[in-house]
Amino acid sequence: MNHSHPDLRKVNVTRYVTPLREGGSLPALVEADDEFLYVLKFRGAGQGTKALIAELLAGEIARLLGFKIPEIVFAQLDPSFGRSEGDEEIQDLLRASEGLNLALHYLSGSITFNPLVTTIDTQLASQIVWFDSLVANVDRTVRNTNMLTWHKDLWLIDHGASFYFHHAWQDAEQHALRPFTYVKDHVLLPQATELEEVDAAFKAILTPEKIRELTALIPGEWLNGSPSFESAEEHRQAYAQYLETRISNSQVFIKEAYEARKAYI
Repeated sequence: MNHSHPDLRKVNVTRYVTPLREGGSLPALVEADDEFLYVLKFRGAGQGTKALIAELLAGEIARLLGFKIPEIVFAQLDPSFGRSEGDEEIQDLLRASEGLNLALHYLSGSITFNPLVTTIDTQLASQIVWFDSLVANVDRTVRNTNMLTWHKDLWLIDHGASFYFHHAWQDAEQHALRPFTYVKDHVLLPQATELEEVDAAFKAILTPEKIRELTALIPGEWLNGSPSFESAEEHRQAYAQYLETRISNSQVFIKEAYEARKAYI
């Protein structure tokens, strides 16, 4: 697996192509000034910038761990963009999303991962289950795997449902120490037999220094205004502290995953 971590680029959205009705963030396929197509996640959608932070932070953690993740970019939406849009609902969403949004490179021709058709080996399954347990990603189920097959490789997408506790920021420290009970619904849990081996390898990668580098990527304008924190920097530190605590206590969610696997044995 490749453990490189590229810097995030910034693009300007130039054309709204089509809405993608899947997901709570009401994403859309757009074109940017670099002439590439992206799946744009809007800051003006129902879950606001929280979903963008989760997408950014979980996605870049996954990339650091070596998973294949579509390139994540910051996407600027100009105030004049979308004025000619005929659909009032879409126009309202565009107006509410002026400024900095998040987008992922569009994997043209990809197909949704089907666990009945494609078998994942136990190491990769264990790696994905460990990662999702770390970031509290509730959205990798049989109903919605949020994985794609592209050029014969497995790609992870859609992490906006991760860090679900941050919508309220209540008892974050206690939450970091809790098992990930939703792992029982994880599509790859039956194959996740190597969690202990994965744990050692991934904890060596996710050092406090790396975690701080990743949380530093979160734009200040997505963090300002939270009543739970006095500053954007304090807000970033809360994410970093959550992750560092959860990583150092990973046996809690590993044990939960092994207990949940008993239902499949």
